[in-house]
Amino acid sequence: MMADDMDLLRRLTTTPGIPGREGRIREVILDEIKGRFDSVTVDAMGSIHAVKAPTIFPPAGQQAPRVMLAAHMDQIGFFVQHVDSKGFLRLAPAGGFDPRNLFARMVTVCAESGDLPGVLNPAGKPIHTASPEDRKKVPEISEFFVDLGLSPEEAKEKVQVGDMVVLRSFFEEVGALVVSQCMDNRVACWIAINAMRQIREHACEIHCVFTSQEEVGLRGALTAAAKVQPDIGIGIDTTLCVDTPGAPEEQQITKGGAGAALTVMDGSYISDLGVFKEFDRVAKECDIPHQRSILPRGGTDSGAMQRAGSGSKVMTLSCPTRYIHTVTEAVHKTDLEACRDLLTAFLEKADFETILNP
Repeated sequence: MMADDMDLLRRLTTTPGIPGREGRIREVILDEIKGRFDSVTVDAMGSIHAVKAPTIFPPAGQQAPRVMLAAHMDQIGFFVQHVDSKGFLRLAPAGGFDPRNLFARMVTVCAESGDLPGVLNPAGKPIHTASPEDRKKVPEISEFFVDLGLSPEEAKEKVQVGDMVVLRSFFEEVGALVVSQCMDNRVACWIAINAMRQIREHACEIHCVFTSQEEVGLRGALTAAAKVQPDIGIGIDTTLCVDTPGAPEEQQITKGGAGAALTVMDGSYISDLGVFKEFDRVAKECDIPHQRSILPRGGTDSGAMQRAGSGSKVMTLSCPTRYIHTVTEAVHKTDLEACRDLLTAFLEKADFETILNP
């Protein structure tokens, strides 16, 4: 991959933006897509709508199919819920965390007064004084607090209820992997941006939407799809890659390095067979690595697009990701490139007539 590609992914994964507070990451994306679309607007939910008109027009009297790409730009994180009498912050989660991955983490508190570093830990005794029973306990999210290293007066002066808090981590290339703390779902933003850079001739009207508030219920995609009213919706997201020790083979969902994942279904939707078959056909025709996947739980923006208004034909194009919802989310470079190339090829080569009129 080119150095510019890695720099873009680094900027996307290290810019804070939790559900409802996507302003910073929205500015990064708006700057990156400037001049690449025919129109760009931001809706009331904060989602970016970038529209590209078809370059190949249908016969007179016919409409080009409207294709919506949905890549959510929010990440899981927290809101400050309370600043206690000792200056420690208590948090309200925005998105689903596994508490086992939250011990002894650094965070960034994005306060109006400026960003502040903090230490995230659960209340309780340290290992030296904890009983064997204490050590076995997994704390609830509500038990975690942030230590800013400030006096109570300083903490209350600098931090307010409602300030955004995100986990702080590195961006690193590890062998064939790229590792950071919110590949979910800045990977999809990267895929959409780069597919739009590559695309040349296409017979569809593309609505590339960088959606808000996916992690708390697919909210931005629902309102965006009501506005766009797509004929075809393509959710772009990460999916579980559990090809690691400790999980049965039948539960691996995807395999890292095996290519883009065509998601048959997840907890929010079942793919349209016509869209699914076209993705599969195009991938084979273009010799793009791909695999099939089913995610038993969890949802994607495809679920919102499928049900909004009168509905649309949808599928999720997924990038296999190890250690999802941790600070070491890891994607294989081969899979990143395959997702980018397959999205581009689908938009250029898909038989939309067959999809819409089977």
